[in-house]
Amino acid sequence: MTAIEFQFKLVSLHEPLMRYAYSLTTNEDDAKDLVQETFLKALKYCDSFVHETNFKGWICTIMRNTFINEYRRSFRYAILHDHTKSALSQDEIHGSGSDNPVSIYRSKELQNIIDSLHDDLKLPFKMHQEGFKYKEIAESLSMNIGTVKSRIFVARRKMIKQLD
Repeated sequence: MTAIEFQFKLVSLHEPLMRYAYSLTTNEDDAKDLVQETFLKALKYCDSFVHETNFKGWICTIMRNTFINEYRRSFRYAILHDHTKSALSQDEIHGSGSDNPVSIYRSKELQNIIDSLHDDLKLPFKMHQEGFKYKEIAESLSMNIGTVKSRIFVARRKMIKQLD
């Protein structure tokens, strides 16, 4: 499939994708953003599309995965930055930056533990906490994706061990 054919097929799916995006987000502006993000990813990874397979299914999978990743990222952000009284324990665990002395102490303690990690573990762990995907971390650090996953796992284990 040529690049022009690919783009034509992609643009022809705009309306169905808008409906699908709206069913996922239930918000028109968010649906438009999701469709735009899906188009960008489809164009970026057009080489991974296998010719003579279900193009619409491939695009819908990209959209669904993009929505899920963004939902998880926003959920993680909400937990980390929730300042309500009901979420005080979550704030203490995750170090949200509230003015609670226990939260401040735990946040500093956690930051000291992260800083004490060896650079090989610390950098992938911090990038993962900032919301980068394993693949993005692997590409930016010139590592295998398995190495990135392993280092993040080891960093978590070391941190848990030090917190105990």
